[in-house]
Amino acid sequence: MNEASVTSLRGVGDALALRLRALGVHTTQDLLFLLPLRYEDRTRIIPLGELHCGQRAAVEGEVLLTEISFRGRRQMLCRIADGSGFLTLRFFYFNNQQQTGLARGTRIRCFGEARRGAKGLEFVHPEYRKVSALGADEIAEHLTPIYPATEGITQGRLRQLVNLALDQSSASSLTDWLPASMVGDMCLPSLHEALLYVHRPPPNAPLDVLEIRRHPAQRRLAFEELLAHQLSLRLLRQRIQSDPGWPLAPNDLLKNKLLSALPFRMTTAQTRVLLEIERDLAGDKPMLRLVQGDVGCGKTLVAALAAARAVTAKRQVALMAPTELLADQHAQNFRRWFEPLEVPVALLTGRQTGKARLKVLDNIQSGAALITVGTHALFQDGVNFAHLALVIVDEQHRFGVHQRLSLREKGSRDCHQPHQLIMTATPIPRTLAMTAYADLDVSVIDEMPPGRTPIKTVVLAETRRDEVVLRIRNSCLEGRQAYWVCPLIDESEEMPYQAAEETAGALSAALPELKVGLIHGRMPGAAKEDIMRRFKEGEIQLLVATTVIEVGVDVANATLMVIENAERMGLAQLHQLRGRVGRGQHVSSCLLLYRAPLSSVARERLAVMRDTNDGFEVARRDLELRGPGELLGTRQTGLAQLRVADLLRDADLLPRVQIAAETLLHTFPSHVAPLVSRWVGEAGQYGRIG
Repeated sequence: MNEASVTSLRGVGDALALRLRALGVHTTQDLLFLLPLRYEDRTRIIPLGELHCGQRAAVEGEVLLTEISFRGRRQMLCRIADGSGFLTLRFFYFNNQQQTGLARGTRIRCFGEARRGAKGLEFVHPEYRKVSALGADEIAEHLTPIYPATEGITQGRLRQLVNLALDQSSASSLTDWLPASMVGDMCLPSLHEALLYVHRPPPNAPLDVLEIRRHPAQRRLAFEELLAHQLSLRLLRQRIQSDPGWPLAPNDLLKNKLLSALPFRMTTAQTRVLLEIERDLAGDKPMLRLVQGDVGCGKTLVAALAAARAVTAKRQVALMAPTELLADQHAQNFRRWFEPLEVPVALLTGRQTGKARLKVLDNIQSGAALITVGTHALFQDGVNFAHLALVIVDEQHRFGVHQRLSLREKGSRDCHQPHQLIMTATPIPRTLAMTAYADLDVSVIDEMPPGRTPIKTVVLAETRRDEVVLRIRNSCLEGRQAYWVCPLIDESEEMPYQAAEETAGALSAALPELKVGLIHGRMPGAAKEDIMRRFKEGEIQLLVATTVIEVGVDVANATLMVIENAERMGLAQLHQLRGRVGRGQHVSSCLLLYRAPLSSVARERLAVMRDTNDGFEVARRDLELRGPGELLGTRQTGLAQLRVADLLRDADLLPRVQIAAETLLHTFPSHVAPLVSRWVGEAGQYGRIG
């Protein structure tokens, strides 16, 4: 049954199979795992006299009248009665055959949602069918499942196909890859029992429990799905570590020189995480480590000290950043730290062309460039490293697993693989991290450098813009600098929010005594570099920007951040932007301007920003408000596209999932691949890359 094409089912041809592919259905087994979104109770016929507005119900009655009306638009109205009351059926899309079929005296059974109409309750476009005059037709034996929709396939047809697949399946034909002891310990049903229940819930099934997906049958499937995703990432880790790494022997000469030149001491958390990294680098397996830390906790310095270990061993380091602006920022920091130590730092981005690009590529290929900072251009064709031993990826959630692995392949030499150090300023709870990043060891920098002053966050309606402009004037005339962040570059009819270019012009006119700069993602690289240089040097006092400055920009004298249309942004992005100030000794503020009216979610989001500066608390609340898919980044992992499970709702299953993964890998290894294939499918293919 695992391999039987869906076309093996009666009545399924190539055209229908093509439509089913849009739902991820290729085989008959796939139909079993096309799980209902919700359920409707059609097991009871509700008398029309007992029907109330808003109720979704199955009713039955005799047609009294069917007519075509032209009130506003052409529509068909059908009046039915059952002795206890009346109901109008309203159709905007219909044909002559339907009109004829609903002739006076015809008895029909239909399902819909009761709405208030001009002449009492009505159903709009209900599902319906004819029944015998005696009304003896069987009613539904189970709650009716509602499946994910796709063009060209009705719910009735989907239910028919799923029922065909269920009838063909049995406990013996559908392999349960979870050991019976594992399922029994958790008091969960078998796979076959769970699937039968979710597709055919009995009439007395608890609809409220099914709706929130906490029924044991749903929990059984959620557990198996989470386990499959956990295993797919564990397989990826095994695959990467099946080849040896480049052991980097302990040698702190360059590291100590770099540390002695710093005007500050590392925090205890930085030191702890660096020791974990150095222990990995000394091993014979390639390091796979994620470093989480709040904005400004010092992740970049830890990465630089890890790079020093590789450089000391005369091996190359590649640091990949998601944007050119962040790559520029990293390159400047690394040059400030390494060039006094006679270690050159190369920069490779997509905008480089001609002789400049060729020179960088030659230095990378010859090994002269021991440290190369760049964007995704680092893993493109034509970039060849001589002896790459360490890959550093910043803002992991902005890259796909494929991109990270492509850069890893650049360092594959003599069956050896480079170490990987992944950094993110979007911290997530530990249990979730252990699940979403199961291919990585996780380190946390949970301490901020001393001297960082807390940022005061204020939420203001945009009608108080004049007050904000006055505050910027006063702050800048006192010698400080400010950011003004806008969500767009140009005005848009679809999203009528203040654009960066328009805002820059308006602020320049309102603040003639200040030098106002503008930076956005569409500007040429050289222009962006020039603007940022002038802002850092204090020549520009107010920088109007798009969210291109979300990460990486570090100007200690900037103490005021204004974020326009803050209600449009997620918590993680707002927190990242806020982290651009508060980097010096002066008191800093973040002003969040919003446009009324606020949705309940936007109101709560802004309240979180006002109440806490703790990135881990912000991330926890972001997880509650937006869910794990957006927090992790949809490209990072298939976990963002879970079909049954929910990382937040099913968080209590995660510790058992990790234990179960260990059990299957060590005791039932032959069960792993088919389980991953069942739930992850093609998304698990990256586990076999390389």
